[in-house]
This record gives sequence, structure tokens and C-alpha cells, in this order.
Amino acid sequence: MAKSKLKTGAIGSWAFLIGVILAVILGLLGMVSGIWVTIIVVLGLIVGLLNVTDEEAMPFLMSGAVLIIASSLGQNEALASIPYIKGVLDAMLLIFVPATIIVAVKNVFSLAKS
Repeated sequence: MAKSKLKTGAIGSWAFLIGVILAVILGLLGMVSGIWVTIIVVLGLIVGLLNVTDEEAMPFLMSGAVLIIASSLGQNEALASIPYIKGVLDAMLLIFVPATIIVAVKNVFSLAKS
């Protein structure tokens, strides 16, 4: 039992690392479109499903919410003029929004059970 939990945690950790690296690289290159969007969103879903435990849910939700708000609001006129930053922020939203939604739904179900 502990071994399978360790494997899913490792998969989630790798998905997070790969997703963030892809988001930064593709955002810098301005290549966040098409199949890359799907790949980053799927990695975000995997992170939300496999990487965040019940104990980590609240800190993850708080951090995820801050990242989403900062990325969304950071795309105002001042930062929008810097295409590299706008691309990275867009790509980071693609990984963190699905992960945060999944963790929030899991957290609501966990609260409903108790």
C-alpha cells in the first residue's frame, strides 16, 4: 500500500516539475498553443490528482490561488508589453488552474466526509 502511494506521489512530482519547466520554456518561446496547451493542462490535472495530499491541500490552495491571481492580474498593460513574461504567466495559468480546481474539489469532498 505504501509503495503504490509512493509511486503515485513520484508521478505527481514529475508531472509538476515537467509541467513547470514546459510552461516556462514554452512561455519564453511564445509557443503555448495547440497540443502544448493540452499537454500542460493534463499535467496540471495529474498534479492535482496525484501530487497533493490532504495535509498539503490548504497550503497548495492558498499558493495556487495567489499564483493564479498574480498571473491573471500580472498581465496588465505594464507587463503585457513584455511578451516573454506574458507568455510565461499564460503558461503557468495552464498548469495551476486545473491543479488548483482538482485539489479544491478533493478538499470539498474530504470536508463533506468528516
